[in-house]
Amino acid sequence: MELDPVLLSRIQFAFVVSFHAIFPVFTIGLASYIAVLEGLAFKTKNPSWVKLSAFWTKVFAVVFGMGVVSGIVMSFQFGTNWSNFAQASANFLGPMLSYEVVTAFFLEAAFLGVLLFGRDKVPAGVHLFAAVMVATGTFISSFWILSANSWMHTPAGTEFRDGVFFVTSWSEAIFNPSFPYRFSHMVVASFLTGSFVVAGVSAWYLLRKREVEANRRALSMSLWLILVLAPTQAVIGDFHGLNTLEHQPMKVAAMEGNWETSRNVPLLLFAIPDQENQTNHFEVAIPSLASLILTHEWDGEVPGLNEVAVDEQPPVAIVFWSFRVMVGLGMLMILFGLAGLVLRAGGRYWRTPWFLHGLRFMSLTPFVAVLAGWFVTEIGRAPWLVYGLMNQSEAVTPSLTGGMALFSLIGYIVVYALVFSAGVYYLMRVLYVGMEDDDVEEGYEAERPKRPFSATHVPFEIDDQDRHKPLNQGGN
Repeated sequence: MELDPVLLSRIQFAFVVSFHAIFPVFTIGLASYIAVLEGLAFKTKNPSWVKLSAFWTKVFAVVFGMGVVSGIVMSFQFGTNWSNFAQASANFLGPMLSYEVVTAFFLEAAFLGVLLFGRDKVPAGVHLFAAVMVATGTFISSFWILSANSWMHTPAGTEFRDGVFFVTSWSEAIFNPSFPYRFSHMVVASFLTGSFVVAGVSAWYLLRKREVEANRRALSMSLWLILVLAPTQAVIGDFHGLNTLEHQPMKVAAMEGNWETSRNVPLLLFAIPDQENQTNHFEVAIPSLASLILTHEWDGEVPGLNEVAVDEQPPVAIVFWSFRVMVGLGMLMILFGLAGLVLRAGGRYWRTPWFLHGLRFMSLTPFVAVLAGWFVTEIGRAPWLVYGLMNQSEAVTPSLTGGMALFSLIGYIVVYALVFSAGVYYLMRVLYVGMEDDDVEEGYEAERPKRPFSATHVPFEIDDQDRHKPLNQGGN
C-alpha cells in the first residue's frame, strides 16, 4: 500500500494541534480566574479566596507544564513536513511567531516564577501584579497565534508572487477579515472552559463536603460566568458564521451538508453525508431554518458544494458532524447556566446532588467542543492551506516520503501518550490532595524549586500513609 505523505502529514499536524489545544484553552481562562482570585484576596483578606487562588495556581502549574511540552513541536513541524509553506509564508508568519515570543513568552517568563513560588515571599501587591501579567501574557500569545491562523483562512495584506507571500500591509494582514471573530470566539471558549472545569471540580468537592465555603464561592462565580458567556458565545458564533459564509462558502456548505446552491435551505438535524454521490441519506430537517440562521432571511441563498470540483471540497462528513457536536454542547452549556440561575433560590445550586453530578460531567464538554470547533475550522479549509492561494499538496515538503511521515506520526503518538498519561495522573493527584491547610513543610524554603510542577508541593506517588488519610487532609 502506497503511503500518502500529504495525508499523513495532515493527520500528524491535526493530532499534535488537537493534543496541544486543550491546554492553552484551559490556561488562558484559568490564568484570568487566578488573577481575579488574587485581587479578591488582596482586597478582602478572606482566607477562602487565598485557598482558592493557591489551589488553582497548583493546577495551572501542571497544565501549563503540559502545554509547554506539547507545544514545542508545533513550529518544528512547519520545517519538517511543510517546508514549502514555511518558505512561502516566512515573510509574514516568521515575524508573527517572533512577536509572540518577544511580547508573550518574555512577559510570562518574567512573572510566572513569582506567581508560582512567590506567595508569602513577595508583597501581596507584587504577587497580584504577577498574576495579572501572566494572564495578560496568555491573551497576547493567543492574539498572535489566532491572527496568524486567521490569515491562513482569510489572507489579506499580502501579495503572492513567484510562490512567496510578500507583506503589503501589516495592519491588514494582522487584522484580517476573520481575525476579530476567531479571536473573540476563542477567548470566550477559554473562559467557558475554565468556568466549567472550576465548576466541575468545586461540585466534586462539595459532594464530598470538602472546603465547603471556598468551593461554594468558586461554584457561584463559575455559574455566573457560564450564565453570561454561554449565550454570548452563541451570538459570537452567529457573527462568525456570517463572516465564514462570506469568505469561505464551501466550509459553510460542508457544515450544513448542502450540495445544491438554493434558497429556503432546511437545517439538517441528522443526516449521513455521501460525498461520493454528492447527496445525503436519512435526513431529518427543519424547513428553511438554515437559510434563516446563515443569511437572516427565510429565503436566503446558501451555497452548495457542487459549485466546486470534488477535489476542492472539504471532507464533508467530519465537518458536518463536528459542527453539530460543537453546537449541541453549546446548547447544553446554556441549559446548565439557566439551571444554575433557577437553583440559586434558597442556595440550592450547591446542595442539589443531580446538578453537582451534572457539572462534573460538564467539566469535560468544553474540551470536546473546542476540538470539534477546531475540526470544523481546519478541516473545513481543505484542500487549502492558505485559502484560495496554496493547497496542501503544494505546501508539503517535496522530499518527504510516506514512510518518514508515518514514522514521525507514530513517534508523536507514543511520546504524547506518555506525557498525557503522566500529566493527567499527576493532575488527579493534585485534585485528590485538594486545598491543604497544612503549612508548607519545613525545609521547603531552602529548596527553592525552579520547575512549574514543583509549585504544586505534591509528590508524584501516593504512599500507603496517604491512602489512609481522610479526604479532607492532604498527603504531603
